[in-house]
Amino acid sequence: MRALRILLIAVVILGVLFVVVDRVAVHFAEEQAADRLRTTENLASAPDVSVKGFPFLTQLASGELDGVEVGIKNYEAATGNGAQKIRIDDIKVDMKGVRISGDHRSATASAATGTATIAYDELLKAAKPEPTPVGFGVTAQVVGLSDGGNGKIKVDVAATLLGVKLPRISVLSSVMVKDNKVRLEADTLPRFGGVRLVENRIRPVTDLQQAIDRLPGEVRLDSVRAAKDGVEITMKGSNVRLAG
Repeated sequence: MRALRILLIAVVILGVLFVVVDRVAVHFAEEQAADRLRTTENLASAPDVSVKGFPFLTQLASGELDGVEVGIKNYEAATGNGAQKIRIDDIKVDMKGVRISGDHRSATASAATGTATIAYDELLKAAKPEPTPVGFGVTAQVVGLSDGGNGKIKVDVAATLLGVKLPRISVLSSVMVKDNKVRLEADTLPRFGGVRLVENRIRPVTDLQQAIDRLPGEVRLDSVRAAKDGVEITMKGSNVRLAG
């Protein structure tokens, strides 16, 4: 009985040591992955990286992790307009089937999904709407975006008639993804002084679009929806690079 008790104690101690070593190893791996992501994605600070599944060491030995979650507070994505960037907030990417390279310096996920938010003022700044002549001496420009409720975006339009300011008007717009761009399309066209302008003249003003060319790991836009603080986007990808 004494020998059995000693054996049981030894097994428990070894089990505890294994868990401790496993947790130390996963913490070290998360820090290393975060540092590499900060470098490869040119981030201002290291992202949050969390390796899923237990034990970590057996996953590492097999060369594939169950999953990895990455959180990036602020990310500047390319827009296709030269040096123009757009800030994307609170990116969360969930990666599955993460294959690790032989030297453990890079990893690729078989599939990834994610969410993030683009603030309304950031979307407007990136889209850079300009004052545009729309006919009958009227010049119009989108000057504000906000939550319109029921999944719509409220688009504020300022206009002048022969240089004289007209009362600001608003339209509700639907938001969607087209050709890897966030696109706003007015549900109904505005009237200026009670006059509805020709559609092909006013839609270039009210209907905004913004390309988002590069997201972390090269995931792509999947869908968008209007929310209180901005446009919520979902992302997805396959064979997504985690680091390296």
